[in-house]
Amino acid sequence: MNSLPANLFEWENHLSALREMLRGATQGRGRLALVSGAVASGKTTLLNTFAEQAIESGALLLEATGSRAERDLPFGIIRKIFDNGAMPSDVRSEVIALLDGNGLESTAAGRMHVMSQISSVLLRMVEDRTLVVLVDDVHCGDDQSLQFLLHLARRVRQAKVLIVLTESPRLRQEQFTFHAELLRQPNCVRMRLHMLTEPGVAEALSGFLSATVAARLAPECHRVSGGNPMLLRALLEDWRTVGEHGEAQQRPAPGEAFAHAVLGCLHRGEPEVLEVARGVAVLGDARSPRLLGQLLDLSVSTVQQGVQDLHQCAILEHNAFRDEVARTAVLDATPATARDALHARAARLLHADGASALDVARQLVSARQDAERWTVPVLREAAEFALVEEELEFALRCLEHAHHACGPGPERTALKARLVSIAWRIGPAAAESHLPELLADAERGRLAPRDVAPITSYLVWSGRLDAAADAVAALARSAGTGDDPAMTAAVSASAQWLTMLSPPLRDRLPTVGTGVTAATGAPRDMAYLAYAHAAATMSAALTEGQADRAVIEAERVLQRHHLSDSTLQPLVIALLALVLAGRLDLALSWCERLLGECSARRVPTWQALLSAVRAEIALRQGDLQVAAHQARGAMSRISVQGWGVGIGLLLSTLIQAETGMGHYDEAMALLEQPLPDELFQTLPGLLYLRARGRCHLATGRYHAALGDFTAAGELMEAWRMDMPLLTPWRVDAAETWLALGDPKRARALAEEQLRLGPEDPRLRGALLVVLARTDELKRRVPRLKEAVEILEGGDDRIQLAIALGELGRAYRSLGDFNRGRVFVRKAWHVAKTCGADPLCRELMPRHADAGEFAAAAAQPGQGAEQQRDVEALTEAEVRIAVLAAHGNTNREIASKLFVTVSTVEQHLTRIYRKLNVKRRRDLPAKLSDSSLTGTV
Repeated sequence: MNSLPANLFEWENHLSALREMLRGATQGRGRLALVSGAVASGKTTLLNTFAEQAIESGALLLEATGSRAERDLPFGIIRKIFDNGAMPSDVRSEVIALLDGNGLESTAAGRMHVMSQISSVLLRMVEDRTLVVLVDDVHCGDDQSLQFLLHLARRVRQAKVLIVLTESPRLRQEQFTFHAELLRQPNCVRMRLHMLTEPGVAEALSGFLSATVAARLAPECHRVSGGNPMLLRALLEDWRTVGEHGEAQQRPAPGEAFAHAVLGCLHRGEPEVLEVARGVAVLGDARSPRLLGQLLDLSVSTVQQGVQDLHQCAILEHNAFRDEVARTAVLDATPATARDALHARAARLLHADGASALDVARQLVSARQDAERWTVPVLREAAEFALVEEELEFALRCLEHAHHACGPGPERTALKARLVSIAWRIGPAAAESHLPELLADAERGRLAPRDVAPITSYLVWSGRLDAAADAVAALARSAGTGDDPAMTAAVSASAQWLTMLSPPLRDRLPTVGTGVTAATGAPRDMAYLAYAHAAATMSAALTEGQADRAVIEAERVLQRHHLSDSTLQPLVIALLALVLAGRLDLALSWCERLLGECSARRVPTWQALLSAVRAEIALRQGDLQVAAHQARGAMSRISVQGWGVGIGLLLSTLIQAETGMGHYDEAMALLEQPLPDELFQTLPGLLYLRARGRCHLATGRYHAALGDFTAAGELMEAWRMDMPLLTPWRVDAAETWLALGDPKRARALAEEQLRLGPEDPRLRGALLVVLARTDELKRRVPRLKEAVEILEGGDDRIQLAIALGELGRAYRSLGDFNRGRVFVRKAWHVAKTCGADPLCRELMPRHADAGEFAAAAAQPGQGAEQQRDVEALTEAEVRIAVLAAHGNTNREIASKLFVTVSTVEQHLTRIYRKLNVKRRRDLPAKLSDSSLTGTV
């Protein structure tokens, strides 16, 4: 891979022509060849290959390479030619003496006489052997050497001399005469080298790879390298390096070697070519030579020539770099100070030229300099456009630059508030460092009304409850005059939000009027309206007897406000209000819709919060596996530290899901997660206390569980808010007293909760089960039948399984074994669909293994492939598939298995995919004949 010629057919033709010219020179017919080609087109490779062949033929080889650094050194190339080990020492001495003599410094005639003497010395050497003179990059030679070469070319027509020169297609003004005179010589042949075509790339690659692989890689390699042999060789080197490190890669990708090759091409060209390349790298393209010229302080013609050179050597294509690696290499190789200055100048030029805010902002951000005041509106506008393109990090950088360029005042505060809202999309932890400054600005009265509620919510989330309360109180005092209705409404909404999430703050906040009422006379700022309405909705959901109102208000919030930075938390609260109001169907529908809106967008925080709500919905439906999956997904999108007090909701769901599935080690590990100190001053803290207590109860730590449930009750008493829909601590504590063998205390707690009038079916069903367990046997069945009837109309399948199991055991205790077995089996089926393995083992230890159902479905005599398909079904999927194969509708299946219609539809979708069928009538006949039918 050390040498990679240009188009092999063209290259071989030129090499063959040079060999033919050498044979002619050997016969006394002097020849002259001028090889022209762009930088890195293979001229040097061709020259070196021919030089080796010339030496093998016995010719005397004299060679030199032109250099721009030696362009002002008189006779520099000629001195290199004669400073050659093959040159006889006496000849070398004679020529050097002539070059060092005074004749060169005299008249033109004197210089011509000296050059004639030197050429005569050379021609005397060809009496016995052929002389080959090779000069690479002759366009970089000094004027005197060019004159000598032209003089020599005129005298070798009848001599055993071959002169081969390589040049760039771009010539200096003073070289035109030299070039034209050379081509006028009748013994001169001009050769052109071009970049590789795609077939040429394939041909070149076949020297290192198999023909099949070469043909497959050729299109991509040609696209990246443009057929430039130097770049192609580097591209293959990068591929080989990656392969040596054991990383599988289907096709070559530019890397370090490629970047170095790009820089090598640029440094081999004219100086202004490198400058033009830097300008193109900064601007992104070369569509405007005028703009490039202004940026680089070069004439338009110079820029156009440089762009043409870059196209010729395949660095550019369609006025832009072929690959981002090349552009990055040019930028990285530019000194930092010069690069930053170019970006800053480009920003000013683009702004004056009417470019888009995004284009100008990219230059400003790349400049890494303190932004000027004129850039603030540009950067702010660019940040909003960047958000549309999902470029969150760039939007943040725009706002950071704008913030630094803006002096203290409301505008700077507004920029900081917007910056925090965008940082929150990436993760709440990213916004933490900006909150102290916003707090100080809030105390100075610089927050705009639209920012008050969102900033308050961020402070609460981060656990800065006291700071949030102080800021809202200060804003309330400043808004007390009522001169600014919008600020009054915003402060009121923030106060509602604070007291809703952290009831202990209620007494620290002045009453400004309800957020909804105050906002009515104010401008319709949707941000604080969303917070006010969501807070009122949650308060209604937690108040006994207002479930219907909570549902109406929650749907109003969800319908009125679209998903955005300022409405995310209110929408989440509205969803949770639906959950607490018992409308899991509505909550699930809205949650799935919102998750769909942000699924294709790069907003981790939005996805995390909505996934946490989705997990809570699944938990309350009894779908433990989905609950755990969604909660784990939410935790992966935001760091644990970034969850703030919201960790209470997430851990509550995940701990209960893992506990319900019998994953006690995982649940206990989650209890080790560090928690914010302020968590237990918030509603999520109550949820966490309950989850921790349920975990302790399931693992036999009864007194620890009782402590958690009692602590939740004490907190609610201190807050003067009894919220059993959020945390039914009395029911939980009653279950714990039953586990401790004290039914009297358990009954007292259950009856106390019953007197408070729980209208929620889920809560009342659980209460009836607890009371039944404390009743005498003959009174137990009526309570349990009522509990089952209530729970069958709800969504909590785990609580339904518990009630069914208790009812079955009650019948069995009364001697009705058949009925008892039916209810216990129903309870087992429901618990199994929930993934509640501990409950299944408690109900029917012999049937704890779901594998028996899959085995029953795989009947003998069926094809092996079909049997494997059925074995791929889960136990829950087998039961649904059997009923579907028997012609049951989705609603009938849901009724028989005590699940929702939506759950049946989701399972059928997976069943069809696993069995490779499209509809229920295509289900394998063996399912309808399965012995499982009798067990469903």
